Amino acid sequence: MDGVTLPRLEPSTPHGDGHAGVVLVLHGGRPDGHDAAGGFLLSHVRMVPFGQAIARAGARRGVETALLRYRVRGWNAPDLDPVVDARWALDDVRRRHGDDVRIVLVGHSMGARAALRVGGDENVVGVAALAPWLGPDEPWRHLAGQTLLIAHGDRERMTDPRASLAFARQVSSISDRVARFDVHGDGHAMLRRARDWHRVTTRFSLAALGLEPFEPAVANAMAAGSPRGLSVPLS
Repeated sequence: MDGVTLPRLEPSTPHGDGHAGVVLVLHGGRPDGHDAAGGFLLSHVRMVPFGQAIARAGARRGVETALLRYRVRGWNAPDLDPVVDARWALDDVRRRHGDDVRIVLVGHSMGARAALRVGGDENVVGVAALAPWLGPDEPWRHLAGQTLLIAHGDRERMTDPRASLAFARQVSSISDRVARFDVHGDGHAMLRRARDWHRVTTRFSLAALGLEPFEPAVANAMAAGSPRGLSVPLS
């Protein structure tokens, strides 16, 4: 890719074989930065437990889970480097598992924005956007009919919960499978209620892959639609 280091997928453990689907986990970053995204990154480290939780629940059922490591740290408009890397990851999964593979995207912050940008891909069956960083004119019409979970803490200081609520309202006008949760008592790092974040994301991922029903809170939020299903306290 233009002579720079390739992105890479880091398998979570235990490692499923992917016959039931693949979950790609996308970590956060920053608005600008062309320095390499290798080595120790807090944004990357924070998403490791998400991958591990999904892998523990899904590997025995044939789910492969992998964390995408970007080439560089920044969003870097107009290049949108993490979006380019996410598309590379989707192509890599198709190459290894076939054109009919089912994929769920789980992203945090900048990673959530990247996941939403590629969420209209034909193989993507669900997107979990955690504390998403969204722009004022974020595209959304490509998500028609998509299965979408958004969760945002009420102590958020880095990204805007109002923006994710507005985005959820837009997508809910073209999809009846949108749920958005307010995570009371937690902020951008998702640490105070880590178990709840991990649980809802894991259960959503397996349900979007068709391996189990959506948990009642998510199913009820999707059924309620806008506005009641888009500002639900996460229990």
